[in-house]
Amino acid sequence: MKTPAQSSRRRFWFDPRFAIGLGLVVAAVGGVYLIVSGSDQTTAVFAARSALAVGDRVEVGDLVATQVRLGGTGDLYVTPDRLPDDGLVVTRTIAAGELVPASAVGRSSGTKTTSVVVELTSALPANIGPGVTVDLWAARKTDQNTYGPPTVLVGQASVVLLLEPTGLSVGTGVRALELLVPKDNVAEVLESIANRDALAVVPVNEPLER
Repeated sequence: MKTPAQSSRRRFWFDPRFAIGLGLVVAAVGGVYLIVSGSDQTTAVFAARSALAVGDRVEVGDLVATQVRLGGTGDLYVTPDRLPDDGLVVTRTIAAGELVPASAVGRSSGTKTTSVVVELTSALPANIGPGVTVDLWAARKTDQNTYGPPTVLVGQASVVLLLEPTGLSVGTGVRALELLVPKDNVAEVLESIANRDALAVVPVNEPLER
């Protein structure tokens, strides 16, 4: 005959609430781990080794790879896998140590360039902005109200800035652009500006960040 003590030792007690609580604890710990591990991911992004001015050509030696947490904004900056073999050209001043924004650089054409401001006499395309490569077209002014056929004055110029009209130009629809052009073309551009030729730009490509 079994004693009461033997019967109690064979019984197994199970409470479903204990299993549910244990499952919730495991799920919470796993969720916290995923959040922490995801937020700890870093991306290599280039920073300027020293201050960079508009028109400077930038190669890998001018930059420092820095590990930073960017989340979903990594495409806004220049990363090692986005640096062209022939380097970049600066279209906006970048401070020393600053992460290099993709909008502040453009592809280098391998030619020495300089900055020139031109006033346009036609509407500006909506996709024109800093870093966009454009062709500068000019229709030569032959007399007070007559212009010759348009031709490409400068090909592959890089847009640095869009300048809003000021002073007497406000309300006239005139828009000025700061462009990086090869130094060999500067004389032609200045001559066209002095002659008051009709100038327009046509985009060649999209900005680097696109």
